[in-house]
Amino acid sequence: MDTNEIGLHIFSTIRTTTSRNLSSSSNFKKLVSKTISDLELKSVGEVHHDFSSDEDGYTSIICLTESHLSIHTWPEKNTITLDVFLSNHSRNNADRCKKIHEVVLTLFDIASITTKEILR
Repeated sequence: MDTNEIGLHIFSTIRTTTSRNLSSSSNFKKLVSKTISDLELKSVGEVHHDFSSDEDGYTSIICLTESHLSIHTWPEKNTITLDVFLSNHSRNNADRCKKIHEVVLTLFDIASITTKEILR
């Protein structure tokens, strides 16, 4: 790792074959909470908003001492956007960033995915 790199930022747009786990944030919250704990990261605040009808999606943003992750879902379009950024302030977190991204993807029936990774 270049000592000037502050962290890894991963952005994805995901298209799914079904709307499984796109309408309610409950499974996302459980999975991410466990993953954050397993990876020895620390949540400092989070907001989860499930939109009003069962056919609407959800938005979740989790602030970490290491930075953040966010997800936005559109069940009517079988689409998800996912954003994970972890800084390297006290240790190299690139592998943890990739692991969070990978674990979240297991919630969905993926048809296609476009991902960009940026070293900040």
